[in-house]
Amino acid sequence: MKFTRLPDTLPAWHPAAWIGTFLFSGLLPRAPGTWGTLAALPFAWLIASFTSPLWLLAAAGVLFLIGWWAAEIYENHLDEHDAGEIVVDEAAAVWLLLALVPLNVWLYIAAFIVFRGFDVLKPWPIKWVDQRVGRGFGIMIDDVVAALYGAPLVYGLVWLTETYL
Repeated sequence: MKFTRLPDTLPAWHPAAWIGTFLFSGLLPRAPGTWGTLAALPFAWLIASFTSPLWLLAAAGVLFLIGWWAAEIYENHLDEHDAGEIVVDEAAAVWLLLALVPLNVWLYIAAFIVFRGFDVLKPWPIKWVDQRVGRGFGIMIDDVVAALYGAPLVYGLVWLTETYL
């Protein structure tokens, strides 16, 4: 199993390293975005368990801002745009999407699948944003757009389960 390395110029103790890779989950081999999204799910569950969906939404906003900073620093040290190991963007975006979902394992799994689908396929304007908006903000915002794309579908699933199950 081959792990991705941190940039040589960015020590592991630096906050941009562990925030940018979302607690180093982005360094796992193959599909780092999927690993980062999976790593974000238990944290979302904990936040939602002890607070309300508004707090999860607020946490997503705070993580977006901190992630913007970390992604910018990480990218500068790596000298590569939107490197795969930067997965804080997936974490913030999936938290945004999960703010719509009640605590239900199946709905969390559905939200995970919907988000990853839009993030990987990048339909317009996600791909446009990904290609045209640079730096740390660009890294973060295309995943937020993917979450916004998935929101009606996930909300529809929530409505169906609450109405018919």
